[in-house]
Amino acid sequence: MKILRCIRIVGLGMAVTLVSILSAGAQSADAKPSADTQAWMDKALDPDTRADLMVHEMTLDEKIQLVHGDGWGVLRAGETVAPGHNGGAGFVPGIPRLGLPDINLADSAVGARMAARDSRYATLLPSVIGMASSWDPEAARLYGSVIGRELRDQGYNMSIGGGMDLIREPRNGRNFEYASEDPILSGIMVGELASGVQDNHIMGDIKHYALNDQETGRNSLNAELDKRSMQETDLLSFKIGIALAKPAGVMCSYNRVNGDFACESQYLLNDVLKHNWGFKGFVVSDWEATHSTVKAAMAGLDMEQPGIQYFGKDLKQAVLDGKVPQARLDNMVHRIVRSMFAAGVIDEPPMRRVVDPFRGRDDAQHIEEESLVLLKNDHILPLSAGEVKSIALIGDHADSSVLSGGGSAQVDAPGGRPGGSAWGTPVYFPSSPLKYVQEHAGAGAKVSFDPGSDPAQAAKAAAAAQVAIVFVTQWMSEGQDAATLSLPHDQDALVKAVATANPNTIVVLETGGPVSMPWSGSVKGIVESWYPGIGGAQAIANVLFGTVNPSGKLPVTFAANEEQLPHPHVTGLVEHTVNNRLKEDQRGRQPHDFPVDYNVEGMMVGYKWFQVKDEKPLFPFGYGLSYTAFRYSGLKVDHGAKEVSFAVQNTGSRDGDEIAEVYVTLPKASGEPFRKLAGWKRISVAAGSSQTVTVPIDPLYLSIFDTKDDAWKQLAGEYHFEVGGSSADLPLHANVEVSGAR
Repeated sequence: MKILRCIRIVGLGMAVTLVSILSAGAQSADAKPSADTQAWMDKALDPDTRADLMVHEMTLDEKIQLVHGDGWGVLRAGETVAPGHNGGAGFVPGIPRLGLPDINLADSAVGARMAARDSRYATLLPSVIGMASSWDPEAARLYGSVIGRELRDQGYNMSIGGGMDLIREPRNGRNFEYASEDPILSGIMVGELASGVQDNHIMGDIKHYALNDQETGRNSLNAELDKRSMQETDLLSFKIGIALAKPAGVMCSYNRVNGDFACESQYLLNDVLKHNWGFKGFVVSDWEATHSTVKAAMAGLDMEQPGIQYFGKDLKQAVLDGKVPQARLDNMVHRIVRSMFAAGVIDEPPMRRVVDPFRGRDDAQHIEEESLVLLKNDHILPLSAGEVKSIALIGDHADSSVLSGGGSAQVDAPGGRPGGSAWGTPVYFPSSPLKYVQEHAGAGAKVSFDPGSDPAQAAKAAAAAQVAIVFVTQWMSEGQDAATLSLPHDQDALVKAVATANPNTIVVLETGGPVSMPWSGSVKGIVESWYPGIGGAQAIANVLFGTVNPSGKLPVTFAANEEQLPHPHVTGLVEHTVNNRLKEDQRGRQPHDFPVDYNVEGMMVGYKWFQVKDEKPLFPFGYGLSYTAFRYSGLKVDHGAKEVSFAVQNTGSRDGDEIAEVYVTLPKASGEPFRKLAGWKRISVAAGSSQTVTVPIDPLYLSIFDTKDDAWKQLAGEYHFEVGGSSADLPLHANVEVSGAR
């Protein structure tokens, strides 16, 4: 009998465990490969055993080959592109003699990026913040499934989407890639998304770990936050999502956290992620976010991307010199190979085929229809095709298309720029609001269009119509933050002019996050569509005319102005700011470090800050209107606070979906003077009927993080539960005494 001795390291400073693994014949009575077969290809074995068997057969050079990328490839002109490179964001060559395939990584936050390079098509989904507005875990899983199946069809085997960072900074250029300011909502929704990706035998990813909450200075800023606040906010989001999805990869971020770069943080990578949470996958750096060899490797980084600067020959020499133990390198490789087996990319490799654009569009439209948030309705919506005889459609591109977000989340538009989208340029997708509004309005209605470039001309067009619909946009992208919450390009003046000319004005927002609305009191309807995706125009028109009853609710607070925020100005943002906070004429110099003090708000992220400061936002977290109305009654909390139940009645004349939200205020001893989300359920209720709702409460969501014991604890005392339709509309209240800490 052959016995294989393997060494595994979970993290720096932790004990090295010797694991004896019997041969494949001893592991499985049904599978007894002969000595000359590759035992790791036995599907009856678990992923860890299979990985150990394969890693044992690797040479040192083969191991080093797997822990770094192969260069910038197609991302930069003139770079070498390996034969097996699929045209994505990253590539790691496999080991053919062992049956280990290449790893082809794809940017895929809202759909597969760079498909146009090879005349391929990828579905543009609504933005992630839009998906989160549905509060529908099934929609989140579908979202990931669309990405996973299209990556598979295009020949990729790893997604590097899965943005999990909290929306601490509402002007962050990447908020459209993220889900929420609340860790529970974010963790569950992005966790389901990552699970949907992996359902397709694609390795999933969750990022950017951690506190990558603004783009300004992202390569050099130092995010400062005490451990308890970090654990109960940003890290809680990652904890929930990783436990749910069990992703292949976690991508560490560019920024520093309490002094150390995130990709060489012992606390983040080894202590929390791998030890406390038991993460079995591998940690991959964001692109060029690796800053050292020995420190990064020993802190828990497993793969450098996109190149070979630190984890190539330098890592090999560090292993030979004993600065990085051989066991640590083996653990890095084990985590990568184990993830490949677990996700099925070895047993079920992708088979390239033509993407089904119609299925993708239908799924995108369905998600968007659940994600649209009706923010205001002064008896104007839904529009009636029989009563509305003329409509003035006003605003940038509303005649032809909808806006998408930029950066590495940019999906190429069908029929767009040859060779793919240019970085830093807004991209519109061919989904025409004008076309679908005209279809709903009917042949008897006149629908005109004005681009909105001249407010006076737009006002004239609006005055000649019965109803004016203004589409306003806010393009956001990786690599830059908005300086203010205001809409760009004087669109506030456009809305004001149109509303003055026509009292029946409706505003449709296409934004990457919250914006201020100084005109909100002057218009009759406001619809937040986010970046609505390839089926966006159909979904918007369906909501405007009532074919779809809006049901989305805000996953983030809309402040009335910047002065209400913990940070009235984006830290480090100066004129001509680039990623490293330097002005244009200083780009060649090293980035300057600067702190971002998140201790200002600490645990009070988003709606919690507004509660404690007694500030009234423009629109609160969890808020969204419907074309019907709901009444809550009969709240009951079980003895152990493990679940709450209540009744929701649809008191209107239309069927509708409601998102019933449960909040809890912890005992005073917790030191948390705010209510926080503890659970929710999305339900469909027929007009005039009532439904009993039961929401389970995870004890984790009722707990605090005790830094002294480095553990979560539930305190004894009185817990105050509130239930309703938003964080600011909670008609049901109940107290329950919980005895004994858990």
